[in-house]
Amino acid sequence: FSLEKYLSQEEQSTAALTLYTKKQFFQGIHEVVESSNEDNFQLLDIQKPSICDNQEILEERRLEMARLQLAYICAQHQLIHLKASNSSMKSSIKWAEETLHSLTSKAVEKENLDAKISSLTSEIMKLEEQITQIKDRSLPAVVRENAQLLNMPVVKGDFDLQIAKQDYYTARQELVLNQLIKQKASFELLQLSYEIELRKHWDIYRELENLVQELSQSNMMLYKQLEILTDPSVSQQINPRNTIDTKDYSTHRLYQLLEGENKKKELFLTHGNLEEVAEKLKQNVSLVQDQLAVSAQEHSFFLSKRNKDVDMLCDALYQGGNQLLLSDQELTEQFHQVESQLNKLNHLLTDILADVKTKRKTLANNKLHQMERELYVYFLKDEDYLKDIVENLETQSKIKAVSLED
Repeated sequence: FSLEKYLSQEEQSTAALTLYTKKQFFQGIHEVVESSNEDNFQLLDIQKPSICDNQEILEERRLEMARLQLAYICAQHQLIHLKASNSSMKSSIKWAEETLHSLTSKAVEKENLDAKISSLTSEIMKLEEQITQIKDRSLPAVVRENAQLLNMPVVKGDFDLQIAKQDYYTARQELVLNQLIKQKASFELLQLSYEIELRKHWDIYRELENLVQELSQSNMMLYKQLEILTDPSVSQQINPRNTIDTKDYSTHRLYQLLEGENKKKELFLTHGNLEEVAEKLKQNVSLVQDQLAVSAQEHSFFLSKRNKDVDMLCDALYQGGNQLLLSDQELTEQFHQVESQLNKLNHLLTDILADVKTKRKTLANNKLHQMERELYVYFLKDEDYLKDIVENLETQSKIKAVSLED
């Protein structure tokens, strides 16, 4: 398979992952993603100033934290004052309502009222002094003591925000990490495929180099042979070789095909013998063609004769009509003759078969008859061989007779 498509897909995946990290993380994180170092395939600590922030941003965060703490303390101070004034207002309203209710319910003397007002005024002054004392002395000390406790909600909120950011970045980092692990595995598989392909190319290259070397060597040997053959001094001395080389298997096979089933095997095969066998095969082919032409003529003559006989038979059977006549006396007589001849032929065949069986039995039991049969077979098939056998037997008999006379 072509690996360019998979490589382009991996490049697209890397570009998409880099764009995602640029959008989700701070500046410089995509450089970590694009690098293939194994040390970078781990969760990042976003609190490190070398990765996320610089000193100016950290100083701004400290100042912002201090402003938030101061604002929170001031707000709590104002809240306490507002709660105290609200309580004072509520108590004043309650006292005024009670006083008006008592004035409407019964008549109060003016002297008693002035005395009560003066006593209340003195009590109010005492309370104001106590409030001023608490406000100037006790309350600042208590606020200063509890300032750290008042800062806890702000610090807790800041920590909660940092934890939320940390969880968000951790989730995104795990997502990017999983994708990087998958992409790393894909890259390793793709690299392995390229290495396998490179190894195959190297094997093919080595085979081609070996083939080029072999071809160059064979080419040099061929040039040397051509130079030797083209040399006039060598070409004049070379005599044409009549015998066929034993390693020339194609010529030997051709000779066997042309010769056929010939039991006489010659020690050396020559081109002259090959030409003689080819000439003999050519003569046999021409003879067979002549025989085929003669047989074709005979076959056509036989077919014409058979057609005439069939026509004569049809005339005899039908006698010019369409109905078959089987009651002809001459035809029935001929059929009887044919049947009698067939019966005689069957008797002759059975007699011949019985005679053959008896002769086979006698031949199997009598060696003299076997020898006579072989002599008759040789006489009918190979007269020369029979003549040789008879001459050998005569010489043997003469030798025996001479030996007996001695």
